[in-house]
Amino acid sequence: MCGIVGVCGISRARPTEASTLRAMLGMIRHRGPDQFGIYLDDWAALGNARLSIIDLKTGQQPISNEDGSLWIVFNGEVFNHVELRQELEARGHRFSTTSDTETVLLAYEEYGPACLSKFNGQFAIAIWDTRRRSLFLGRDRLGVRPLFYTRTGDTLIFGSEIKALLAYPGIQAELDPLAMDQIFTYWSPLSPRSCFEGIHELPPGHFMRLEDGRIRIEPYWELRFPEEGSLPLRTKGEYADELRDLLIDATQVRLRADVPVGAYLSGGLDSSTIAAIIRHHTASPLETFSISFGDPGFDESEYQTQMARHLGTQHHVVHASHADIGRVFPEVVWHAEIPILRTSPAPMFLLSKLVRDKQFKVVLTGEGADEFLAGYDLFKEAKIRRFWAARPDSTFRPGLFNRIYPWISGLARGGGSYASAFFGMGLEETGSPDYSHSIRWRTTARTKRFFSEDLAERIGVAMAAEGHGLAYPSGFGQWDPLHRAQYLEISVFLSQYLLSSQSDRMAMGHSVEGRFPFLDYRMVEFCNRLPPTLKLRGLTEKFLLKEISREWLPPAITDRPKQPFRAPIHRAFFNDTPPDYLEELLSPGAVRASGCFNPVAVDHLVAKLKLGQGLSETEDMALAGIISTQLVERQFVSGFRPSPPLDESDDVKTVLRQGASTEEQPCP
Repeated sequence: MCGIVGVCGISRARPTEASTLRAMLGMIRHRGPDQFGIYLDDWAALGNARLSIIDLKTGQQPISNEDGSLWIVFNGEVFNHVELRQELEARGHRFSTTSDTETVLLAYEEYGPACLSKFNGQFAIAIWDTRRRSLFLGRDRLGVRPLFYTRTGDTLIFGSEIKALLAYPGIQAELDPLAMDQIFTYWSPLSPRSCFEGIHELPPGHFMRLEDGRIRIEPYWELRFPEEGSLPLRTKGEYADELRDLLIDATQVRLRADVPVGAYLSGGLDSSTIAAIIRHHTASPLETFSISFGDPGFDESEYQTQMARHLGTQHHVVHASHADIGRVFPEVVWHAEIPILRTSPAPMFLLSKLVRDKQFKVVLTGEGADEFLAGYDLFKEAKIRRFWAARPDSTFRPGLFNRIYPWISGLARGGGSYASAFFGMGLEETGSPDYSHSIRWRTTARTKRFFSEDLAERIGVAMAAEGHGLAYPSGFGQWDPLHRAQYLEISVFLSQYLLSSQSDRMAMGHSVEGRFPFLDYRMVEFCNRLPPTLKLRGLTEKFLLKEISREWLPPAITDRPKQPFRAPIHRAFFNDTPPDYLEELLSPGAVRASGCFNPVAVDHLVAKLKLGQGLSETEDMALAGIISTQLVERQFVSGFRPSPPLDESDDVKTVLRQGASTEEQPCP
């Protein structure tokens, strides 16, 4: 796992100094502190910060093909590189390393952009063709690994994180008002937008080609589901056997590494299944890692300990107190590079530190099972609402929400009138494409009442010019309702928020690579073809996964109700030891200076907390969003401070070609 950066002239030569690449790489050294590499010529500059996991001796980047006409920097892993290497050798290619990076490069040389469809992995790729003066950027199907870009004049600048782009001379960050509106609705901007004006992400499943002065972006993979009622007839046992075999293989190939590999253990079904497969179907030693909370409303340590004992793993736990979450929150935002409406990334940041402290660089986790096998309560909620919509006068049907949300206090008050009022909004609009998510998005959007008049006005102008940005694929209306809900959850929540703010960024903040068997593209495409009743049967989530997991897990894990991963919000900031940055950050003067929020409304929210009054869920989200936006504005806009650039003490491989700057000389 690594971080990459680059600069490229669009229609003419744009020589880049090595010092610029050193500054950009200095911003992301946390992604790859082991080695660094720079390639420079008169048109292009590539840089890499390496976290060495595969081919520790000869895998240092940048790497070239046999004749030196192609150069690559690469962030990620291609887990089927062993098989691809054999295929490429049979076609006459000769390798000088055993790294997957070289396999990626030679696959591109052999197949061009079509190589991306052959990769089973998580990646962001940059390849420079010195003969054609062509730059190729590619990103994995679901967006596990980030890749951002911007342009200034005739120059394209790209990198794994936005902060690397800001180290390029003349690039400055300004919050994008439309992105702010999207974040405070969907929890993230909609791809390709970032939260900063003029800075974009390469969307998941896409590649970019820069050649002959033109930039072209195209998809190579799309998230698709079959038309409703078109699935082939197969038995439950046949589907179960295929799921079991795929999941075992997806887990096994993700253990390919030249360093030890651990596993997260949340105490839930997904991570427990992955850990059990490692224990039962590989010879790999296993150490597991968990988070415990002092707040019993969020703690799952009882199940984590039970599962660790069941598997016999060496188990490690980090304790996340309210004060711990508030203390690390500025670091969390620095790595996330975006306002966040949850504090859940903070415990994940603490967990990755524990992993690194125990000398691990790689962990397997259970992300993706809830999205692709219908594990979230949101899917049940949408199913109940459709059931209720068929008899909107029913007094029994709204009561089903108590079965899926027993932890929401007061849901049954007033004889169920509260549930009826809340979940009944838009009840009969079952043909709406966002039916499954409309309540969540409407609830989140209430946080925008804290916006300043100026920001609200700028949002209105942007929306009039561009629209809101949420689009639906062709054929969406012909999919099963569950599949429509899954599409929205995967394309918006998983790809844009979860895999970024809560996963890649929090792990790589401590130089840890996460690997996700449930996101193996073969698993993804198989799950998308599963009949909905094998994912959500009645109100039983992840039905087929539970069936196959009984082979490995105790009933206390397979049969326990789904508990969403959450972390305390207002108590993380307003407690016996509030973080020292909080009072000044939320002061009327600081809020007014950032220009995003109404100082009076924020002051009322703070006063409510100081009086010890509880907050609604919307107010809790608003608080996290306000604090994190204030931090983003301070860290990246008004107070951006570059990290130290690479210096002579860093292990830097430098390749100079074709009239590049002589500031540095090639390594021997």
